[in-house]
Amino acid sequence: MFSLFGLPGSPIQLLILAVIAFLLFGNRLPSVMRSVGRSVVEFKKGVAGIEDEVDAAVKESDKKAGASKDETEE
Repeated sequence: MFSLFGLPGSPIQLLILAVIAFLLFGNRLPSVMRSVGRSVVEFKKGVAGIEDEVDAAVKESDKKAGASKDETEE
């Protein structure tokens, strides 16, 4: 029923998922979707923070490697 990575493959599958979501959540569906959206935003912020930390660590290690390389060349 689902294609690669668990994503729906056809419009009919999306329609079936929408009907199931409506039956499960009914009137609460807008608030549930809002919560899901906020969760996704927070997750992306967390991932971006981790990426920034990794980039900073890589730059710092490159500076140290460059400095030690310069010292060995002299």
